[in-house]
Amino acid sequence: MATRVTDTDRVTAESSGDHARHALVAPEEGSELALDALRLAPGAAVEFDDDLHDTLLFVHAGGGTLDGADLEGRCAGLVAAGTGGTLLAGPDGLDCVRATVGASTDLHAPMGTTETAVTLDHVEPGKATGSRSFQVLFGPHNGSTRATLFVGYIPPGKAPWHYHLYDEIVWVLRGEGRLHVGDAVEPLTPGCAFRLHAREVHIVENTQPTEELAVLGIFTPAGSPSAAYLTPEIAATYVAAG
Repeated sequence: MATRVTDTDRVTAESSGDHARHALVAPEEGSELALDALRLAPGAAVEFDDDLHDTLLFVHAGGGTLDGADLEGRCAGLVAAGTGGTLLAGPDGLDCVRATVGASTDLHAPMGTTETAVTLDHVEPGKATGSRSFQVLFGPHNGSTRATLFVGYIPPGKAPWHYHLYDEIVWVLRGEGRLHVGDAVEPLTPGCAFRLHAREVHIVENTQPTEELAVLGIFTPAGSPSAAYLTPEIAATYVAAG
């Protein structure tokens, strides 16, 4: 059975001077949403100049700037289609994942002023299924009208089988777990990634006894990460957590 979970160890890097790229999740028919991992050497720069795709970045190591806006600590950046932008690594280099979102994606109505960079520590948490929580870094509220970028926190154990109406790519930030889709079960470790199609029933399980599993999620069309749906069989037995 083909695996859907991948990581940088399974993908050959494309190197270009002072930066390297690993393609983690490719676009596919019906979805232009894709994800890759970028590593920039100290002082390296990457230009984003795409008239068709929005670019969403999540920096998880090192730091730098995006068009002059600081990217320090765990933070995210947005380069909207047609605007262009320069990612510049600081003295410690920079490691990030980059999501690209194609022009065919339905646009959410804008709900606020566009931001270039957002730091995770400055984002208020929200509540999702059961005792899960999330922090939305980019969405319609701050300029990302094609996709929502968030960090989700999964407590030990697993939620019931469920699905979403959006197309999503998930990248593991911290912790260990398992992905359940149909009869397939695959391990999850930091740095791995996978796609979940719209209406695909699944479980993302946290196998750690005490620590949260933290994941980065990017989905289209943009909306709320808390929107999850239960199959009729599960809904008949499910009791929502208080």
